[in-house]
Amino acid sequence: MTLRKPLSTHSQSAQQILRDVFGYEAFRGAQQAIVEHVAAGGDSLVLMPTGGGKSLCYQIPALLRRGVGIVVSPLIALMQDQVDALRQLGVQAAYLNSSLNADAAREVSRCLLRGELKLLYVAPERLMMESFLNLLEQLQQDSGLALFAIDEAHCVSQWGHDFRPEYRALTILHERFPDVPRIALTATADAPTRREIIERLALERASQFVSSFDRPNIRYRVMQKVGARQQLQAFLETEHPNDAGIVYCLSRKKVEETAAWLKEQGWDALPYHAGLDAATRNANQRRFLREEGVIMIATVAFGMGIDKPNVRFVAHLDLPKSMEGYYQETGRAGRDGLPANAWMVYGLGDVVSMRQMLLSGDAPEERKRVELQKLDALLGFCESTACRHQVLLRYFGEELPGDCDQCDNCLTPVDTWDATQAAQMALSCVYRTGQRFGVAHLIDVLLGKTTAKVEQFHHQQLSTFGIGKELAQALWSSVFRQLVASGLLNVDMEAYGGLKLTETARPVLRGEQSVWLRRDAEPAKRKTSKAERSSHLREAFTGANEDPLWQALKARRLELAREQGVPPYVIFHDSTLLEILNCRPGNLTELGQISGVGRAKLVRYGDAFLRVVKDMRNGV
Repeated sequence: MTLRKPLSTHSQSAQQILRDVFGYEAFRGAQQAIVEHVAAGGDSLVLMPTGGGKSLCYQIPALLRRGVGIVVSPLIALMQDQVDALRQLGVQAAYLNSSLNADAAREVSRCLLRGELKLLYVAPERLMMESFLNLLEQLQQDSGLALFAIDEAHCVSQWGHDFRPEYRALTILHERFPDVPRIALTATADAPTRREIIERLALERASQFVSSFDRPNIRYRVMQKVGARQQLQAFLETEHPNDAGIVYCLSRKKVEETAAWLKEQGWDALPYHAGLDAATRNANQRRFLREEGVIMIATVAFGMGIDKPNVRFVAHLDLPKSMEGYYQETGRAGRDGLPANAWMVYGLGDVVSMRQMLLSGDAPEERKRVELQKLDALLGFCESTACRHQVLLRYFGEELPGDCDQCDNCLTPVDTWDATQAAQMALSCVYRTGQRFGVAHLIDVLLGKTTAKVEQFHHQQLSTFGIGKELAQALWSSVFRQLVASGLLNVDMEAYGGLKLTETARPVLRGEQSVWLRRDAEPAKRKTSKAERSSHLREAFTGANEDPLWQALKARRLELAREQGVPPYVIFHDSTLLEILNCRPGNLTELGQISGVGRAKLVRYGDAFLRVVKDMRNGV
């Protein structure tokens, strides 16, 4: 098909490919507009949430257009997963990266030159080699280049959370191949990062397609940290006893300790961080991708490019660096559109640790200021009493009309209290102790505890000594945490985490401004009736776990996946299995109507899954 064919032909063919190859009846959101634009030869910048179907936006145009589509991807694991999935669909796809030996790499190049591939995934380092660029020029003359897709495009931004310097050189694609359309894609980019992507990749004339950042299937919850491991254990036992998930920790040491502790409790938990040797990291990642119910305990080194759609939860035992980081990390849950949880515990100690990490780095002062502002935005999200979905989307410049009914603040509305007097006591105590002490000591002073440290600095003689006896220690901890989050207090790293007043504290101390704080819920507080009224999809999915047919379908999928050496979700997503469970098809025609069952998979797996349904129906 050439560029001169009318756009309606592209659209019609795109619809046919969507149905026959990928097994979906209709495009979602902006997918069709993007496909048509790229298929017609236009450049695009696509911002679409994780799980929103970004891959189809370049895969279908590559199948429509003459030649091979070149996909620039930053991670080996992502390339392998994408290629495995495409081959299952009958699409001619391959990858070129350092995991291939010389013979295998040469064979891929030969297939490329013979015009036998429709999609080739490459790392940016490989793409920039002069020998590979020369190969692309030869391809353009012979079988043609369909497009360039630049995945994870936020890697180009120095202000982004996954900066990859080699992405900066990708402007060469436009310089050497000006007639080949480019599509840059990312799931997370605030306005400054978006501008930098456009500038660095010379996409000023590209059409921008910005989808909603909302992930309505994810339930966000943030809790104060009161024994993080035990809180995590309770969360897993109550809501995810057999599910795959990711638990993020700030340090490598904590990753190792948490993984070992969970293993002792009987969970199938694995560690992942940059300090592990490559063989261990690869083995653990492989198990996470290819087995059911594995929990990965990881630093932020794990995640980008992980295409496992049935991650049912992402938990944070420590505070992330920014809203972008939090959004991207939690976005690894529920990529299949089924219900998932984003669960986080945090305390003031996390704020101190994160500020220390940011300020002690080698980054320029301007970069540090930006990172501290991003951290402050995340703290505001944590302490907010508003709908979590609304707060998160507002950060990315999007408004969500109405509450989500899918976050802790909507399901269990937060009590607030007039904390003006308590805030004045806390701020005054910070001032009178010299603005250089941490929370523990300040609380001792407020409660009138005569500790060795209090006596050493003669703080028992201060006017604030003992004025806060009416409030419990836990409540004072909450007050200080929220005063920091709201910007009334700053953590001074030069004073080893001591608290300092900010300018915004002045009107509070003068009695010119009131302070209302959230009342932390008791750990065992029962959910409201509203919380118990989950969405129909969440209820249906929860009920599926109890159905013997669901377990049989998953077991058959795992068996087929192991036979072929691919992850189970490459056979069928959980969402497809759930539809099989609900529809119970009796023949290939009925099975072929189910979303996610394309022509190739119907031929390859139809009989096997129909047999499972039949056997269960007959009580076998």
